[in-house]
Amino acid sequence: MSRQTLTPENVPHLDDAKRRAEWHQYYSEKRIGHQWLQVHMLASLDVNKILEVGPYLGLVTAMLDNGGYDVTTLDLFPPPFDKPERPNIEADLTKLDPSRIEGFDAIMCCETLEHLPWDAAPAILAAFFASGARYLVLSVPYEGFQFAWSVYLNPFTWRQYLSLKKFRRFKSFKPDTDPWGHKWEIGYKGYAVEDWEAVITAAGWRIAQREFSHPCRSVFHLCERVS
Repeated sequence: MSRQTLTPENVPHLDDAKRRAEWHQYYSEKRIGHQWLQVHMLASLDVNKILEVGPYLGLVTAMLDNGGYDVTTLDLFPPPFDKPERPNIEADLTKLDPSRIEGFDAIMCCETLEHLPWDAAPAILAAFFASGARYLVLSVPYEGFQFAWSVYLNPFTWRQYLSLKKFRRFKSFKPDTDPWGHKWEIGYKGYAVEDWEAVITAAGWRIAQREFSHPCRSVFHLCERVS
């Protein structure tokens, strides 16, 4: 079973073999640094209570829990993992009542909002702000111009990685036909980094830090309250 076939109805009922296969597929060598960066964005902050939006298979939840954070998850359905056992809020982000997520020092919403319509993002970010959280960690896929090249070599083996993305800003993004797929990605025509940052700041947040993950390509923002 691939990620694209997971739904609120079948996720809680994955058997152990399918769950394990999906876990290994998703948390690949390419992607693992992305999960590290999510948690690393909190390293310099005086925070304890974290709301993790869209925990998926629970790796970041486990990292936060093991790091000593008091983490609660939020998703449309119960998390498809048993450990760590953390509180979960079942909620639809497009109908989110800020009072349900009050009391958190920071909200982490990574690789989630691109699964919803672009026009839904402003209200969701405003609801996060209205909750009273001091910080917000965001990430969404980034497909703007970028070049990466790395080589690893020892007497027994060698690996190289080459990636070049360009001219996406002249192309229109084609939404995934899967209803749970991506509806937009930063870097395409009409979805510039500046456009995304304007949406973030219009919701009341101040952008304190911008980072890009690699080789799993996303743009991260650490946001803080301005009032």
